[in-house]
Amino acid sequence: MTQPPRILSIAGSDSSGGAGIQADIKTITVLGGYAMTAITAITAQNTLGVTAVEVLSPDLIGAQIDACTGDIGVDAVKIGMLGSPAIAHAVAERLERLSVPIVFDPVMVATSGATLADAETIAAFERLMHLATLSTPNVPELAALGGHEGMAARGIAYLAKGGDADGDQVEDVLVIPGQAPLHMTAQRIHTRHTHGTGCTMSSAIATWLARGLDLPEAVERARRFVRSAIAAAPGFGDGSGPLGHTAAQA
Repeated sequence: MTQPPRILSIAGSDSSGGAGIQADIKTITVLGGYAMTAITAITAQNTLGVTAVEVLSPDLIGAQIDACTGDIGVDAVKIGMLGSPAIAHAVAERLERLSVPIVFDPVMVATSGATLADAETIAAFERLMHLATLSTPNVPELAALGGHEGMAARGIAYLAKGGDADGDQVEDVLVIPGQAPLHMTAQRIHTRHTHGTGCTMSSAIATWLARGLDLPEAVERARRFVRSAIAAAPGFGDGSGPLGHTAAQA
């Protein structure tokens, strides 16, 4: 039997199951990977918003990473919500020892509008962005990081996600240093059920990279999976509802 690729998600927990660690586990599993986790924070949240957050200690988060990589091993890493500069640096210290694809989703603002990273944490993101194979900022996150000009100055690969922009067309832009930007567009799916789209996208890219796809193909297949999961949303909740991961087409 061929072993599944081992994907480690380093992210926060979403009690309602739509985003964070829970979305990552569903995505990785549906796409044929083996999901492992290092939980950075416990949140009380649902489709209407985040009502409480408790960040775990850097030592405990580091211990989770060490436990997974030291025994099971890892083929790719996805990073989501971190919660503090100390956590960002603790994660970076561990990942600097690895030689696997890393996808960094620089989570700063949740779909609900709740702020999930302060200015000092954002500054600590620099170390992780330079470690990552790909960073995946959405529209407000890209702005906070200096826009396309700021990202270009860093000389890193990134996917500028356009789902938060206005218009009937959604455009994502994949930028790889030394190559022409790849503009990927699709008709917007008009729905309120978009909770966890960023988490799903980044964990899907990590899984496809671990399965041997190159970066443009991994991104394109992840985009198709996210759109399928949005279309298959079960309709739960009164706010920004969760995606339909298990009914989506890989």
